[in-house]
Amino acid sequence: MTSPTSDVSVRIAWADDAPAIAELQLRTWREAYADLLPDDALPADVETAAAAWRSSLQAPKDARNRVLVALERNRVCGFAITSPAGDPDCDPVQDAELADLTVDPAERGKGHGSRLLQAAVDTMVADRFTRAVTWAIAGDDALRAFLTEAGWAPDTAHRELDLDGEGTTVVKQVRLHTAFS
Repeated sequence: MTSPTSDVSVRIAWADDAPAIAELQLRTWREAYADLLPDDALPADVETAAAAWRSSLQAPKDARNRVLVALERNRVCGFAITSPAGDPDCDPVQDAELADLTVDPAERGKGHGSRLLQAAVDTMVADRFTRAVTWAIAGDDALRAFLTEAGWAPDTAHRELDLDGEGTTVVKQVRLHTAFS
C-alpha cells in the first residue's frame, strides 16, 4: 500500500494571490534580514504590499516578467519571480534573472523550492532565454548550496546594497548563473 501524497503544485500567480504573496514576503523578510535591520525598518503593512503585488500581477511591465507560486492544496507556500536580466553585463534578450525564490520557512524541506526552481527554469526556457542569473545574500549559505546543487554557480560578480540609504546597513550579495541546454 502506498502512502497518500500531498496536493502540491506550481502555477503562474494570479492577482487574487497578492495578499498571500505579500504576507509570505513580509514574514520571510523578517527572518532573512533579522540580523541586518531593526524590526521597525522592514515594511509591515500587508495591505500596501498586497496592493503593489496585485498591480504588478495585473499589468507586468514586460510580458516576460513572471511570478510563480508554489501551492499545497490552495495555500501559497512560496513564490519565484523571473524576468529579463537587468545587470549591465547581461543581455536582456538571452539572459533571464531569477529575481526571487522564497519558500515559507515552515514549509522548507518539502520540495516546494525544487518545484519552484524547476518551474522558473522551465518558464525562462519557454521565454527563450538561454542563461539566467540570480543574486543571493553572501551569508545565505542554505540558498547558495541549494542553487549550487541545482547546477547554478558563482560567476565572481558581487554587489553591496545600501538598505538604509546612509551606508550603515549594507548587504553583500553574490551572483550565481546557469546556462540552459
